[in-house]
Amino acid sequence: MTQLNNHFFTFFLTLLMVSLLGCASTAKQSGTGEYLDDTVITTKVKAAIFNEPILKSAEINVETFKGVVQLSGFVSSQVHANRAVEIARSVGGVKSVKNDMRIK
Repeated sequence: MTQLNNHFFTFFLTLLMVSLLGCASTAKQSGTGEYLDDTVITTKVKAAIFNEPILKSAEINVETFKGVVQLSGFVSSQVHANRAVEIARSVGGVKSVKNDMRIK
């Protein structure tokens, strides 16, 4: 009976470790928690840009990976690009902002 319990415990421990490692992140993929955090950050940045009257939020794309926000799309001036970057940096959880916006 002890050997059966030992095998069960080993199996359960192995299953637990595999489950935990399956949610870990890699350099090119984010874990479940990081993905949700990135989704929340993206949503907050989009909302903040939407609430800025001088910016046309439909022209600015926002993506987040591991807390790094990438802004892309077209804006009408450098002032608008700078403002979008400033807004993105002010959102909680943002580690850095990559500006790939173009002036049209």
